[in-house]
Amino acid sequence: MMNLEVSTIMNSDPVVTHPNRNLRELSHEMLDTGLQQLPVVDDDGMIVGILTTYDMWRQYENKTTVEGLTVGDVMNTRLVKIRTTDKIGTAAELFADGRFKTIPVVTENNEFKGTVTAFDIIRKIFNSEYNNAILYEDKFAEN
Repeated sequence: MMNLEVSTIMNSDPVVTHPNRNLRELSHEMLDTGLQQLPVVDDDGMIVGILTTYDMWRQYENKTTVEGLTVGDVMNTRLVKIRTTDKIGTAAELFADGRFKTIPVVTENNEFKGTVTAFDIIRKIFNSEYNNAILYEDKFAEN
């Protein structure tokens, strides 16, 4: 299980944002949808950052206004990324560190391909052990 490639469990179509998006507008969308982190992808399909609710909270705390700010002004550019061919066990080890909620998945050329979360790993392990979920069946259905 842990030796399978990350590409077997990643979300290959996550919600993403662009560095030029208006921060205030996007923050309202994130609140409405419950998203807590968004990969930031440029026009060439390359991952350039990740925006988290913590990044926005920190920005709102440190400024009297956020008018005119873009995602690129506050996104985190110090990224931990994983390749599509890396093993699930590698992702699990990164999540065990406790600092990550979502890890961008990229090709060797840094092209963004999706995301992987700790829940993706849990779902894969759960589904390998149990035929049907008793609770939260919709959360554990294979994609």
